[in-house]
Amino acid sequence: MSGFIVVGIALAAVVLILAAGLSTLWVGGDVQRRWSNRLMRYRVLAQAIAILIVVAVVYFARGH
Repeated sequence: MSGFIVVGIALAAVVLILAAGLSTLWVGGDVQRRWSNRLMRYRVLAQAIAILIVVAVVYFARGH
């Protein structure tokens, strides 16, 4: 059960970073130039970590 909590936290982190990236696009200007690309890199990293967590939870939940 605790594995599913970790998956939820990882997915929430991805969603929050995505929302922050979208908000910088709406704000525009200097904020967009400074943060847009950086947040995209953070989102990709968070997605990779979330995928690894999901794979690990599924692997260990099957009893391996």
